[in-house]
Amino acid sequence: MTDAVNINDVLDDHVGLEVECVDRLYLNVYVPNLQVGGQVVRFLGGHLGNPVPSPALFDRIGNRFRREVKAFAAGHGIPILRLKKPDRTRWDDRKLDHVRPYLERAERQERFGVVAIVAAQEFQWVFSATNRSDRPGVVNFEFTKAERRVGVYYFYVLDPEFGPGFIKLCTYFPYPGKVWLNGQEWAKRQAEREGISFTPLANGFASCDEPERLQAICDSLSPADVQEFFDRWITVVPTPFTDADRAAGYWWELSMRQVEVSRTLVFDDPRRARGFFESLVADNVGIGRPHEVAAVFARRVQRNTPSIFRTRIFGPGTEAKLEFRYKHSRVKQYLKERRALRIETVINKPSDIGVLSRLCHLPELVAKGRQVNDRLLTIERAGQGCAIGSALFECIHQPYVWEGQRTGALRFGNIRAMALAGALSVFVHAVAGFTNKSLRGLVAGLLGADYTANQMTYDLRRLRLHGLIARIPHSNTYTLTPDGLRVAVFYTKLQNRLLRPLLAADRPPAPVELRRALVTIDKTVENYVTNARLGRAA
Repeated sequence: MTDAVNINDVLDDHVGLEVECVDRLYLNVYVPNLQVGGQVVRFLGGHLGNPVPSPALFDRIGNRFRREVKAFAAGHGIPILRLKKPDRTRWDDRKLDHVRPYLERAERQERFGVVAIVAAQEFQWVFSATNRSDRPGVVNFEFTKAERRVGVYYFYVLDPEFGPGFIKLCTYFPYPGKVWLNGQEWAKRQAEREGISFTPLANGFASCDEPERLQAICDSLSPADVQEFFDRWITVVPTPFTDADRAAGYWWELSMRQVEVSRTLVFDDPRRARGFFESLVADNVGIGRPHEVAAVFARRVQRNTPSIFRTRIFGPGTEAKLEFRYKHSRVKQYLKERRALRIETVINKPSDIGVLSRLCHLPELVAKGRQVNDRLLTIERAGQGCAIGSALFECIHQPYVWEGQRTGALRFGNIRAMALAGALSVFVHAVAGFTNKSLRGLVAGLLGADYTANQMTYDLRRLRLHGLIARIPHSNTYTLTPDGLRVAVFYTKLQNRLLRPLLAADRPPAPVELRRALVTIDKTVENYVTNARLGRAA
């Protein structure tokens, strides 16, 4: 029987390199003053000088844009790739597979610029027009946004600062777009420029002689760097807007659509990676278990609640991953090239974590994403080092009196206290924080009985007074303290993984060796009682 791997031992003694960095950046490209119907009328009439703001003008602009794209491609020897109808789930990957040979060729030749253009049809939110006039020969167009399948162009570029990336522009009004970049690739190029020696990892770093300088580079990625990428290439590729449009204020701005924030821990010996991750997955099968989270929330989420709260462990073949979702965002863990642990917080909607979407708020979003990664690792560390001292154990088993107010104890074995501990152990709340409402659903599910808001308020109060949770200032959200995390996991593990299995150890599915040993012990005790002539209790 092999010894169980404790992730704390591995993380403390066998991590050769640890790097936090921004991974993929996926940004919205939009014109702020072309978002509502009245602004469209002002653009077509007041700015372009058309007496009738007709949707026919959209086709005129779009046709000119398409002609200029073809001329640009022909003049620079750039291929235009036309792909079939997209599969929405893997569309980005399919496009990149087609473009990758052109990017790799440009990398080898150190030739920066637009390397390929992908023409596609996709669903986009664009303006459509409705004639609201009921008089023959008279038009009065009203412009509203609708989702339509329209033409788009992906301009794939090889950038000297970011490496591969693209700018996508729609061919129909108001010409929304996207920008795709990778912060890891940016960091690699900055490190090379500063003469820092490193070994690359797929989308990351495997080793580095100067980890502090490397981390400083990763920390320095700013909104200005991203904006410079966009400004550099949007003036190179054809666009639907002219110089006169830009001078009048009709130009694009950037906002965050999806941001990936990663933490990578590279082990000093790749052989440790598999045992480490297997231990991590096994340890979380019973603590905050995925299907239990989904089942509990299914009972409590209302019909008009748009968010999904769930955790899951999955894996293609033998490669396991650990993932949980919070609203529109998710956190995932997996082994990278079988030698490094990658933790990624993928934020698909900045407002999920209280951040505004404009690009200038990128540093705040990255900081909060790193906090999520850090809390997750802290929780997992506590899961394999959750033993609590006798002082803390005795303290929470006694009522607490503060300023004349008395609150109840949290005794091990008490049904309600155990349900609270189990609910607090769930990843989605331990990492993202929790409210009265969100925690109440989990506790009710674990109790299997009604559990009111007043009861939850009382329990939150006693958890807070015992120092197990803390309230985030100016909010109704709570987080676990270090003591609270240890108590929650300790209570849950002690009950689910030790006491319950031992009490049922005399029958399957307990191992046969354990059942035989218990039979031997039972016979020995019985013989001892018989020889003492005590007899059986009545």
